[in-house]
Amino acid sequence: MVASEHATIDYQSEILRKAIHLCSLSIPIIYYFITKELALKILVPLLIISLIIDLGRYYFKPMQDFFYKIFGFLLRKHEKDHNKKNLNGATYVLISAVLVILIFPKIFVVTSFSVLIIGDIAAALIGRKYGKRKFLLKSLEGAIAFFVFSCIVVLFTPKIEGNIIEFIIGFISVGVGTIAENVSVGWADDNLTIPISVGITMWILYAIFFPHTPLVLPNVPN
Repeated sequence: MVASEHATIDYQSEILRKAIHLCSLSIPIIYYFITKELALKILVPLLIISLIIDLGRYYFKPMQDFFYKIFGFLLRKHEKDHNKKNLNGATYVLISAVLVILIFPKIFVVTSFSVLIIGDIAAALIGRKYGKRKFLLKSLEGAIAFFVFSCIVVLFTPKIEGNIIEFIIGFISVGVGTIAENVSVGWADDNLTIPISVGITMWILYAIFFPHTPLVLPNVPN
């Protein structure tokens, strides 16, 4: 059954995991109102702490026991592999946030990271519950859910001028993000591949259609 091919936790745990994931929507929302420098001052220490805890559980038994007692039921199988020592999804979210803020203009960060949160939640919950048809590596239903909910995100995320071309760029970019989410299994964590693929696509298309427009959101800190 397509819906369960990549599932390594039960559906109720998946719902809770995605509810926690939804809290990450605070990252693009807060970033919209603050400068890049302040955002990094907040996120980099959080990332360092997360990395210490996430990697420490593989080497220190007390930390491991505590971590698995609290969060073990939320971890996917590959996130508990002590041979490969994979990071968990929350750490990847922080890595992704720091990277996209460092790399992309704010307009692309807010859109791509919001797509990551909303689109990924939709794909996981709808794909697992209703996924019947195979599409690339996951389900067609999950891919459609990701694309539809991500397009809704595009309707509400900030634009430079607000013309129709910017919305079309957003829709095309989340189409690329849909493919990235679908093929991101194993080593390729979708918390990284989704916002990076969406951000790169937006940057390319803005360079084509708005070559002389500064990629700066009006009336917000940059």
